[in-house]
Amino acid sequence: MGWQARLKVDYSVEDQRCVARHEHHGPLRILKSLYPEGDRVCHNILVHPPSGLVGGDELLIDINLQAGAHALLTTPGATRFYGSDAKTARQQVHAHVADGACLEWLPLEALAYNGCQAHNQAVFHLEAGSRLMAWDVTALGLPHADQPFLSGQFQQHLEITGTWLERGLIAATDHRLLHSPLGLNGHSCQSTLVFAQGTAMSEDYRAQVVALARELCESHRLRLQAGVSSPDARVVVLRVLSDQVESAMELMRSVWLQWRSRCWQLPAVAPRIWAM
Repeated sequence: MGWQARLKVDYSVEDQRCVARHEHHGPLRILKSLYPEGDRVCHNILVHPPSGLVGGDELLIDINLQAGAHALLTTPGATRFYGSDAKTARQQVHAHVADGACLEWLPLEALAYNGCQAHNQAVFHLEAGSRLMAWDVTALGLPHADQPFLSGQFQQHLEITGTWLERGLIAATDHRLLHSPLGLNGHSCQSTLVFAQGTAMSEDYRAQVVALARELCESHRLRLQAGVSSPDARVVVLRVLSDQVESAMELMRSVWLQWRSRCWQLPAVAPRIWAM
């Protein structure tokens, strides 16, 4: 059957402080709530003690933000999808962000080990007046450890309900996708950072969000492998291809911090665990 783990986290504002209440089943939980930038924003670290998934394992994460809440969630390390038999390992994230609430979903990378059968899904429901910044980073194999992604498959599903949907299947045998200039072009890491709202942005505001990201991309060494687009008036998307997770994360963190500072008028405060 594999290991089944569930985590439900509810955020609300109490006495002008964002408070997290949670319940879990199985090896999945959050650590102590942290407030490095004051009571307004609640930082949490999601911990999966086994540190990886094999066929049959399933992680279910349910996040609910009530009106006015602001949560930032990350992980202490990569989510590892190990090689396994024909069974699929699944991680499913469902988040509901109420009017006036803000969610920052910033897990570290997902690693697709050789031979894995993986399904990684994140669905966000944004009510009018809500805001979201979220990223997804996927690395195929462990090329620096001489363990390339030669077999298996990785399914991705990223969705903002009613606004934006992206689904993909990366199969190790799909050489056109992995090596074509119209596909991954030989890069083993692909990353997506999303800036979204529950209601349409004004043209000037959306142009500012896009311009800030493009400016940082143009000055980065990955400038030829990064691009910014706005497929909907409620969404701006940054995409990055790279050979290493570190360089992609460096670019995405810089864009995220700039969006945070210039668009949300919040301090450039990164989770402390990233520096450990």
